[in-house]
Amino acid sequence: MNKAPAAAPIVAAERILSVNNIEVIYDHVILVLKGVSLHVPRGGIVALLGANGAGKTTTLKAISNLLHAERGEVSKGSIHFDGMEIHRQSPNELVRRGCIQVMEGRECFAHLTIEENLLTGAFTRPDGRVAIRRDLDLVYSYFPRIGQRKNSLAGYTSGGEQQMCALGRALMSKPKMILLDEPSMGLAPQIVEEIFEIVKRLNQQEGVSFLLAEQNTNMALKYAAYGYILESGRVVLDGEAKALRENEDVKEFYLGVGESGRRSFRNVKHYKRRKRWLA
Repeated sequence: MNKAPAAAPIVAAERILSVNNIEVIYDHVILVLKGVSLHVPRGGIVALLGANGAGKTTTLKAISNLLHAERGEVSKGSIHFDGMEIHRQSPNELVRRGCIQVMEGRECFAHLTIEENLLTGAFTRPDGRVAIRRDLDLVYSYFPRIGQRKNSLAGYTSGGEQQMCALGRALMSKPKMILLDEPSMGLAPQIVEEIFEIVKRLNQQEGVSFLLAEQNTNMALKYAAYGYILESGRVVLDGEAKALRENEDVKEFYLGVGESGRRSFRNVKHYKRRKRWLA
């Protein structure tokens, strides 16, 4: 296995999230995650990478406790957020503690306006209208495009505006960490770059930690400091983003660049494309 160099160990006290050797089972029989461990440092951006079906979304839902709605459960291992074991906490309790997931596909309330969508993110907050109005203005400062469309029904806005709305709604809950699932899905490259730049600013200026589940490996590793690669429900590779970008397996199978430069998989037989970590 040609594994990337490991980053310096993260002291447990510096971790905002620790996922320790979890297994996830659906319908009591289907094993989806198999001993997944990962860590997010406080104030960091970590990428969770892999192809469609690798287990990225399931990992995020295991953290945010959204598995039960799909007849799934964490059958082994533990998950700690901000120093507390959270396996048995409800999703709304996790939101109150500062951990919130932005779902794949944006999932805005189509029949509500942009501003009404944003206000739903403040539903669990006890700090009153003045504080909520201040944070609403903060969201519009990060997302001026949706500020211009705040009175439009979310269902009639573009995909990029809906993604910004979903991120802004998460920001309205005053999160310590956001679990961001496939933010680039279905968006034009220019909009994807804009979304990731906003994520970077939220991380640097607001101190929000991010765990990004993303198929766009090149974009994710550009903004994350550390990355984990999932395949078939297992972590097969992890390391600093720079080391992963330089890893030959990652370049060939996730960035589309081999040792001889960019290549097309159509011209390479399947058995010749076997990853070294599976050899």
